[in-house]
Amino acid sequence: MDTQIQFFPVFVFIIVAILFTLMPVVIAYLLSPRTKGDKTFVTYECGIEPFGSAWVRYSSHYYIYALIFIAFDVDILYLFPAALSYTRGAKSYEFWSLLVFMLILGLAILYAWGKGVFAWKRKVQ
Repeated sequence: MDTQIQFFPVFVFIIVAILFTLMPVVIAYLLSPRTKGDKTFVTYECGIEPFGSAWVRYSSHYYIYALIFIAFDVDILYLFPAALSYTRGAKSYEFWSLLVFMLILGLAILYAWGKGVFAWKRKVQ
């Protein structure tokens, strides 16, 4: 009995959280206009009538940029908690390990730069 009383605010929080997530969906469903017609399933892009095929070929360089961005983005996200640990009086070996990590990141950027990954090759038509 005592445990139920202690966790009552947690249960209320869970119920309110569920209501806050479901209410916008229900309100949008009730208030959204319902139309049927020829243009219901046409791709809408800024009010401009679509032209041409949606199957466009992209250069592989675009995907390489995306993969490099994801890789370095995850690495940079690691640096935030590591940098915050220095406010608590971190040891010197942690500083050197972080410096080695940054050096490896820098070498990866230099390697990609040397391979010409960052040079965008444009097609002249």
